[in-house]
Amino acid sequence: MNSSKKYFAEALGTFALVLFGCGAATVAGISTAGPAGLGLLGISLAFGLAVVAMAYTIGPISGCHINPAISIAMLAAGKLSMKDTVGYVIAQCIGAIIAAGVLYLILTNGSGFVMPEWGLGSNGWGEGYLGNYSMQAALIAEFVFTFLFLMVIFGTTASNASPQMAGLAIGIALALIHFVVIPITGTSVNPARSLGPALFAGGMALSQLWLFIVAPIAGGLFAALVRKVFVND
Repeated sequence: MNSSKKYFAEALGTFALVLFGCGAATVAGISTAGPAGLGLLGISLAFGLAVVAMAYTIGPISGCHINPAISIAMLAAGKLSMKDTVGYVIAQCIGAIIAAGVLYLILTNGSGFVMPEWGLGSNGWGEGYLGNYSMQAALIAEFVFTFLFLMVIFGTTASNASPQMAGLAIGIALALIHFVVIPITGTSVNPARSLGPALFAGGMALSQLWLFIVAPIAGGLFAALVRKVFVND
């Protein structure tokens, strides 16, 4: 597949993930004060179903990573070239930023919109953010659940797995992760998903962005290491 087509697919897929997921959280779902509208279940399903939809839409083109932590873990596992990893990550970040920009335009054209702290579905932690969890809790959650997410991805995309079911299994896994992690950090496990909203929200969301880059990438790399040592496929 032509590289430009793969990069466009990754940008489009990440755009859809952020627009559907963060859109569900901000337009119809949840605020930093607590659940409303769709609530935790609905938002979790929005992220999970977005992955399922994109997996079957762009999966045949790029593999549907739509997440820098996945692409970097695939590089570490020897399943993606350095060139494509860089291209994928840049495309994913661009797609996420554009999606956050579209969401910002929609919300600012509503009546009386004021950008809240951690707006646009931004990830965060600490006093005033959802469950008021500490930085340590946020770091552990993002590392561990990204690790588990990548283990699912490696398993369902292995040579002896059923490719038709991979997208569904990965989407279900992401929804399950959101069930647990939303109260802690809003659930990132995806640096691009965190980057887009944080750039527009600014403030605490932007200052805390580093954790949602470092922890998911570290969790993904650890999954690649574990998979290589114990499975070696």
